Amino acid sequence: MDLASFLADVDTQPWADLRHAYGSAADVPGHLRALAGESEEAASEAISALYGSILHQGSVYEATARAVPCLARLAGAGCRTEDLLVLLGGIAEGGADDGDSDEAACRAAVVGELALILTTVDAEAPGLRRAAVWAAAMTGAAERVLPVLHRRWNAETDPLVRAELLGAMAHLDPAGTAAAATAAIGVDEPGEVRIAALLACVDGGQTWGSAHHGAMLSLLPVNGLVEDRLDLERNEPLQYVVEELLRRDTDADRDSAYTLLDAALRSAVPEAREEALWAAETACLYSRSAPERLSGAGEALIADPADAPSAYSLLAKLGGRAAAAAPALARIAAGEGDPADRALEALVAVDPDRAAPLLARDLERRPRALRAACGFLFAGAAGASFPYDPELLDAIRTRLAAADGPHADEAVRLVSLLGAWGSRASAALPELLAVLPLCPGAAPKALAAVCPPEHREATAEALTAAARTGPEEGRLAAATAVRELTGETGPLRAAVAARLTPGGPAVREAASLAAGLGPEAAGLVPALRSALRDRAGDRTIPQLDADVEIAAALWRITGDPEEAVPVLAGVLAETEPMWLRWTFGRAARAAAGIGGAARTLLPALEGLLIEPMQIPSAVLALHAIAPESLDGPRTAGLLLDAAEQDADAETALEALVVLGPAALTEDGRRRLTALAEQDLRVRASGLESGTAPADERLREQARAVARTLAGA
Repeated sequence: MDLASFLADVDTQPWADLRHAYGSAADVPGHLRALAGESEEAASEAISALYGSILHQGSVYEATARAVPCLARLAGAGCRTEDLLVLLGGIAEGGADDGDSDEAACRAAVVGELALILTTVDAEAPGLRRAAVWAAAMTGAAERVLPVLHRRWNAETDPLVRAELLGAMAHLDPAGTAAAATAAIGVDEPGEVRIAALLACVDGGQTWGSAHHGAMLSLLPVNGLVEDRLDLERNEPLQYVVEELLRRDTDADRDSAYTLLDAALRSAVPEAREEALWAAETACLYSRSAPERLSGAGEALIADPADAPSAYSLLAKLGGRAAAAAPALARIAAGEGDPADRALEALVAVDPDRAAPLLARDLERRPRALRAACGFLFAGAAGASFPYDPELLDAIRTRLAAADGPHADEAVRLVSLLGAWGSRASAALPELLAVLPLCPGAAPKALAAVCPPEHREATAEALTAAARTGPEEGRLAAATAVRELTGETGPLRAAVAARLTPGGPAVREAASLAAGLGPEAAGLVPALRSALRDRAGDRTIPQLDADVEIAAALWRITGDPEEAVPVLAGVLAETEPMWLRWTFGRAARAAAGIGGAARTLLPALEGLLIEPMQIPSAVLALHAIAPESLDGPRTAGLLLDAAEQDADAETALEALVVLGPAALTEDGRRRLTALAEQDLRVRASGLESGTAPADERLREQARAVARTLAGA
């Protein structure tokens, strides 16, 4: 390569005007110079910097496409060729096949360098061949790439290159690679090739048979067999196979997945069991039947106390289905220190009744178990709160009253437990009052929940004082608790008025509370008006959300749409729908509350029907404002689309009920039944600990909706 010519060409590009992950791409030519230089350290730093800027976490930019020819020239000249081929492959992977986007331009730019990449498939060094094979596959140019890969497969002897070839061919032609993959799962091939073949069989849609089952078990543990692969999406093969089989959502594939998991969980090899545990946890996130299907192996996993800790996370996901493991967990939890705390944490999910007295026994030294008991770890857990236990109540009171009492986070958890127990925890009223300054947000709610009738007046006085002069972050909570205890709204109206400051952090919450007061909050209308942001300037998402709540409050208080509707129109006119989907949904909900008086919002609301996350709220609004504008079967189809994609599924099901049974076609009824009865979870996002409980709640909602519409 003529270095001077290369550098001159680099300098002709308008890098400063191009963009990458961190803004201006003015730094890119410096990195390219470093790659062409003699310093290995500088070149390594340049590679790292380029991964951070032009290929940031898999994303590509306009500067990325401009950099591709330069990277290819450097690779062709022998400058960090292997590293640069991998970088080019990553850029192609992050690109798109068509359109006029930056992603499409990046993929096209790498396709433009295929001649270099395909030539390197036959390089002498195995590392270069591997990099070239992977980069070529990522371009998606199957017609040009597959013939070269097939030819190389027939000649290749290096195990890692053969594994990369199988993965590349399966990426470009999953079904067409099935025959080669099946032939490669036998014992004649090295482990790296056999595991790549098993993954290719799954990608090709093959039935998982006894040969696949036996090969996978014989190879366990398998993670080490793929650690040098460039395909990072399949770097945990057992987990990948289980997930893909479950995603097929057929009885046969589920049986295959759980038969494989059960055998792997019972392996005599600790490393194999470790891989199986992670795969089993993944199964719990995807399959509704996972807890039942895995319960048998759960007991076996904890038979040896030395191995038990690695199983705790899975046992917690199995919950009550792992009840057979509860005695062993309890024995460990009765011990000392962190090992006991970790066992008790799992026992909280498996057998909370057995866990409660153990938590009481050493409350101060059981932070993990306390967090689990409060639902902080298992957010959204279905069913009742953590069981009431008189010994645990006494322990909480003692802990709250201790001279070296709990820190703020611990205190909030203790207070939350008391509040969940309600009147059964009334004996803790003195401790809750004492901890009010430490937990200004949580303690008022707990006080309202536990306070017996004979102490309401005194408790309300303490809460009224907190609403006036306590920590600002707790004043609304304290005033709300006063209303719950006595029905008196004066403290709440005063606290809301104080928080309705333009741009303030609590405007949205304050406006929501004002809406709940209805006409009784008429005196707050001027403050609500003043808290509205200037619609002429840029507004943040929190400010837009606050405006929605203010609009809803103005309507609820005054019954006059003249102020509320223009505010909602201003929010719905924002031009960043990708980031404002939830905000638009809230605005639609507010419009639904106004009903026919919000008719001027119809065009904006109809425009929301193109985005799944916005569809459910938009349908509710359109039905409330102009039901005649909705085509029932088409709208029901849109709602089912949203629910199946876990796009505000709860609201989608709510809207189906509003539409009524006439909107459901036979296909719609089938889809609704599938939401309730299919094994594959619908809810598969959010906090991992809350995914399964949230999906179970959604499942029950879908069943209830199906019954309602069938009986209507």
